Order: sequence, then C-alpha cells, then structure tokens
Amino acid sequence: FVLPPANPKHKNRIRIFTPDYEMPFAGHPTVGAAIALAELAEEGGAGIFVLEENIGPVRCAVSKHDGNTFAEFDLAKLPEPLKLDADPEAIGAALGLTPHEIGFENHRVAFWSAGVPYVTIPVANLEAAGRIRLDNQAWSELAPRKSEWAFASPYVYCRETVNHESAFHVRMIVPGTPSYEDPATGSAAAAFAGAIMHFDAPTDGISQLWIEQGLEMGRPSRIRLELTVQGGKLASARIGGNAIKVAEGKLFV
Repeated sequence: FVLPPANPKHKNRIRIFTPDYEMPFAGHPTVGAAIALAELAEEGGAGIFVLEENIGPVRCAVSKHDGNTFAEFDLAKLPEPLKLDADPEAIGAALGLTPHEIGFENHRVAFWSAGVPYVTIPVANLEAAGRIRLDNQAWSELAPRKSEWAFASPYVYCRETVNHESAFHVRMIVPGTPSYEDPATGSAAAAFAGAIMHFDAPTDGISQLWIEQGLEMGRPSRIRLELTVQGGKLASARIGGNAIKVAEGKLFV
C-alpha cells in the first residue's frame, strides 16, 4: 500500500503485507513500488528518493538502461546473526536432504536478519537444491520463530548456478499449510549478506553479486546484492532488481 509520507521530504510511506501479517520491509515490493512511483512522477521513470517503511527510511534509486528499468535501495538495517539452537542435520532432514548435502566449503547453517529473519542453509549443489521438499511438521518442531504467529523461513543456497553471471543459486520456502515458494526475496538477500560477509569475507571495496531465484518454479528472477566493505566489516549494502508493469486498475473502497 502506498500512502502519503509522515516526513514531507520523503516520497511516500509504504506498507507491505502477506496474507497473514505485515512485514517491516520486503525487497521486491520496494523495487516495484519505487519503479512505479518514478514512472508516475513523469520524470523519465528515474530518480532518487526515500520511502518510509516500518523498518525505517529506505533510500531508493531508479534508473533506465536500454529500455529496462532498474531500482535499488539501501538496507535500512545491516544483517546480524541470531542464535540458532536447531541441529543442522535435523534442518537438512526437514528439507528432505541428507547430512552430507548440507554445507559447502566453510559455509554452515546459520540464522540471520536484516529486519526479517531467515535460516540460511548452504547445500552442496544444484541437484540438492532442486530436490528440497519442506516437511512443515518437522520444520515447526525445530525452526525459530520470526513472530508469535510465524516461523522463520529456510533460505537454501549453493555456489553452483544455472546462469554463469550469477554468484549464488537460491530457493526460499515459506512454511505453512500449505507451504509455498517465493520467486524473489529481497529481505532474504539482505539477511544473506551477513552470511556472505561471515563465510566469504570479501575484501575492502564494493562487491556486486547476482543471485538467481525462482527457476525451479518457472518464475526466474535476478537480485543484485551490493556490499560495501570497510576495514573488513560490512559498512553498507544495497538490493536491486528490475520490474515491469503486469497489470493496472482501480479499487473503489
């Protein structure tokens, strides 16, 4: 929902809902809203402005390149590790995977949040990622909660990718009855930045990584994650992606 801003210097206030609850922020709704607002402003479909979300002010930049519109936003909150009590093998079993398929290189199961918490789960390869099937009962018995009414979602990733320009292949499953898969999850990519910093330790400077998602469900997406590292620590991060208009209409309420 796009509302007038509380601060007149900001573009708009944004409220984002799932069918069950309101989110503090989310990636692809932010990207889509930023692109739509830039186009409505009749400024060539581009611009830099601030959107107010429940997590705080989110600075967005919208640009056009070769007819494609791209939006990116700064993370209002950097990722932080959270305590995870569940056994990694039990987490793998809840996804239908064996212990030797969990983890690669030095990457291990972890729990990260940049406003919305996710269990980040490295798997051996694309084949393992393609076979995951979430057991909702098993997951509800071991997964940490992200709120009183919802469990944290698993964010499965591997280094092997379908597209050569991608750095990681990921899948995100929302637990529930029934569970469902998300084709693009910017809030999870934001949390994932913490795992990348912790396990890959990128050098000082700016790194841009493309994350591929949604291929298994026939809705491929690409999310760009930009990390700025200073003194060996994450100084800032940005999420970006493309969006196109797929429908329009009016609601009379």
